[in-house]
Amino acid sequence: MAKNAVFDAPTRRRVLIAGAGVGLTVTACSRDADPPQGAPGPGRHGVRQAGVTTPQQATALLLAYDLDPELRGAAGARALKAVLAAWTHALAEPDSLVAPEADEADEPDGSDESSEPAGPDGSSESDESDELDRSDGSDESNGSGAARFTATVGIGPRLPGRLGVPVPAALRELPPFPGERLDPARCGGDVLVQLCADSADATEAAAATLTRLAGDTLRPRWRQAGFLPPSPDGGGTPRDLLGFKNGSANPTAEECERWVWTGDATYLVVRRVHLSVEDFARLPVHRQEEIIGRRRETGGPLDGGPEHADVDIHARTAQGGGGRYVTPPHSHVRAASPSLDAGARMLRRGYSYADGPTDQGLLFLAFMRDPALFTRVQRRMAARDELSRFSEARGSAVAYVLPGARPGRPLGAELLG
Repeated sequence: MAKNAVFDAPTRRRVLIAGAGVGLTVTACSRDADPPQGAPGPGRHGVRQAGVTTPQQATALLLAYDLDPELRGAAGARALKAVLAAWTHALAEPDSLVAPEADEADEPDGSDESSEPAGPDGSSESDESDELDRSDGSDESNGSGAARFTATVGIGPRLPGRLGVPVPAALRELPPFPGERLDPARCGGDVLVQLCADSADATEAAAATLTRLAGDTLRPRWRQAGFLPPSPDGGGTPRDLLGFKNGSANPTAEECERWVWTGDATYLVVRRVHLSVEDFARLPVHRQEEIIGRRRETGGPLDGGPEHADVDIHARTAQGGGGRYVTPPHSHVRAASPSLDAGARMLRRGYSYADGPTDQGLLFLAFMRDPALFTRVQRRMAARDELSRFSEARGSAVAYVLPGARPGRPLGAELLG
């Protein structure tokens, strides 16, 4: 288990990060991060889980758990079903779940079964999911409470085989990729939870509650906190620690229906990518832009246009017989271009992380209808993306994001019965 396991107390560290030629002072676990400008208000639970197309919050906390090794087959399925039912009940009252001042002394004296850890026989399973509703009529919740808290729950590739339940069609381990240096203690997991809010206090409080409710059924494997760095332009698309906008080419709502959702479920790929921030910052801006394939200031294509304009990777200058490519052949944007995958896109919802002066980078979170898309893109980047000189994947996970809870059907009902 990684040293920053879920029960470790959070720390407040301020790390000086040289971001693409500009000094950025960030708080690794910011307690009062400002929400993005123009973000809509919260919703409740929906047919689909929140935290996918929900407007991005200021902080994130990823939690990975492993099923108790002694639990397998039907007994394991019953135990996990009980945990997910308890989580569903807790998530139906997010304002209480994320209150940092709440502790066990403030809880009821045992009359509420959902406050007890779930046992391996499933005896604490609750039907309290009947309390869930859809206040805005949308398919996905927009987050709840002042902190715009969302929780997104998925399962890893090993879990269906251990429980003897059907394997979601596209759920499989990611293959190894050239250039990565993965730490096994920061990879994998049978259950993956993405917690997002505009306050890290909210995600930490929720993590503590969910872990307590998991009892002995789920054991913490690893955790990773993320944040959105201060934006020099006052909002819009978040920037990474290299100083570039991250998520400029995200799919539209209509495109998400085609490329992200598969029914009411989706798949999440997580990569903990170490960035050589100071080395990249030493490069002149025009060289940084050649490596990324977009303008640093605007996020737009190198040949002009607004941030969200598609990059024409085949465009050439007018010089010489056909000219050179406007977007360099070894740029990051070219390697990741949807045009090389018949238009298929992933929805990126990344955050930055800073776990010390020498360990900073990108918490890459991407949702898609099939992780095979990520595999194709990552193989191209490993082969010809010049940004690989400044990045190294050190953690990795993939998960099937369960359909959302419905009245009478808690999280995981479709999978576990």
